[in-house]
Amino acid sequence: MEAKYIFVTGGVVSSLGKGLASACIGSLLESMGYTIAMQKLDPYLNVDPGTMSPFQHGEVFVTDDGAETDLDLGHYERFTTYTTCRDSNFTTGQVYEAVIEKERRGDYLGKTVQVIPHITDELKASMRRLENGHDFIIIEIGGTVGDIEGQPFLEAIRQMRIELGRERTLFVHLTLVPFIKAANELKTKPTQHSVKELREIGIQPDILICRSDRPLPDEVKAKIALFCNVKKEAVITSRDLSCIYEAPLMFEEDGLSEVICERLKLEKCEADLTAWHELSQKINNPKDTVEIAIVGKYVDYEDSYKSLIEALHHGGYAHDLRTVIRWVEAEGLEGPEADVEGILGGADGILVPGGFGGRGIEGMIVAIRHARESNTPFFGICLGMQCSVIEFARYAAKLKGAHSTEFDSDTSYPVIFMLRDLLGVEEMGGTMRLGAYECQLREGSKAHKAYNEKVIWERHRHRYEFNHQFTWQLEDNGMVITGKSPDGKFVEMTEVENHPWFVGCQFHPEFKSRPLNPHPLFRDFIGASYKNKTKEA
Repeated sequence: MEAKYIFVTGGVVSSLGKGLASACIGSLLESMGYTIAMQKLDPYLNVDPGTMSPFQHGEVFVTDDGAETDLDLGHYERFTTYTTCRDSNFTTGQVYEAVIEKERRGDYLGKTVQVIPHITDELKASMRRLENGHDFIIIEIGGTVGDIEGQPFLEAIRQMRIELGRERTLFVHLTLVPFIKAANELKTKPTQHSVKELREIGIQPDILICRSDRPLPDEVKAKIALFCNVKKEAVITSRDLSCIYEAPLMFEEDGLSEVICERLKLEKCEADLTAWHELSQKINNPKDTVEIAIVGKYVDYEDSYKSLIEALHHGGYAHDLRTVIRWVEAEGLEGPEADVEGILGGADGILVPGGFGGRGIEGMIVAIRHARESNTPFFGICLGMQCSVIEFARYAAKLKGAHSTEFDSDTSYPVIFMLRDLLGVEEMGGTMRLGAYECQLREGSKAHKAYNEKVIWERHRHRYEFNHQFTWQLEDNGMVITGKSPDGKFVEMTEVENHPWFVGCQFHPEFKSRPLNPHPLFRDFIGASYKNKTKEA
């Protein structure tokens, strides 16, 4: 069949969960046997999120083909089998950049370049890049209806409805239905106003997903349907959940897939959500808990570690465990007055994640030393691996003052230094080692046992690397290189011998973990941490 398009917009306020709703729609369609592709359109002018602060934007999600993208693409991958790519995320900056390049080349033959039709045409072309080979293209429009910067995006999808017809397009609008405690009443007016704004620019929603802290009574749904010009059955509740992985079941229970099937006249309408039901049972009936201390730089803003948090939960699901996270600000471990044992003691495992800049580095090194010397399972990711190499060089190999040239350009022992390919490159955006690269694992290593493969592919995002000059000093003292690029140029994984579980990886395994298929490194890290808790052999 010809690809059908589902456009997801949001109104009233931001952070209602458009990305999650979009991902769940994809999950429901896949459960009916359809193939999907997913895309996020972001109205901000940045060319990509790569140089944006984690406090501003949250995590930067990296695709196999090396795109730095919005964190919602992580939701898409975790809830579906779809693997995102460079064409899965476009920003206003990218769109305007493409149009200006065409104008400079003379592609417009001297015409006046305008938002309509040139920007909207470029947006429509971006949307159609994923069309081949998929039954559905699900496109999330970032921002909130009414934002000035989002208007070209909404105009573009309005035009898509005209060009493709109602049979191939579906508009889903996510809104807020707040409960006013003083009045003891759910209020539908914000939803009505949001839909009114959409209708004023020519878009009539087909489905309303209403975010609320409770289920919507039938009379509230009926009122919303009447004033927003949709069927009552097309008013779907998105209530607050204790675990986001129950969202597909919630939407199915409220009839979302049935409405989609009816509206788009689909033949296959039986959703098989067996795997999600089984996962729900695991989530709600864990046999025990396991506590992981994350020692990071951005712990006050958890979205900076979104994929990491989810991957740790996935690792727990593999063992019927609930993962409890203990957030530790790395700077709090620095200085002689720091109570390291009080802050880290009792944690079943310690993880140091990625990041940039020198803030908190010494605290991370303190945490890693504590993990190594106390035999607490340790997992270092990207910067975390680099810090584990620095710690080991200083305190096990006795290379006093060992450091990364990112933080000390004059160190006598630069065990971590800038990628040789980037020497002399000054630009920050898109200049890292990005995307999926091959890694060959050392047989018998913990990494090899976890993957049960000799060759793996994982996603990278870094500017600094392991310095081979110090390989022998580290290996002579018990740090083993267990993963390398095929040409031996890059060290991808390290481990410490005679330790229950001490693993570092230069890549970001969290980007490939899914609740129905936990990443093997997170699975084994959680398993080792639980053994540490129960003192199993």
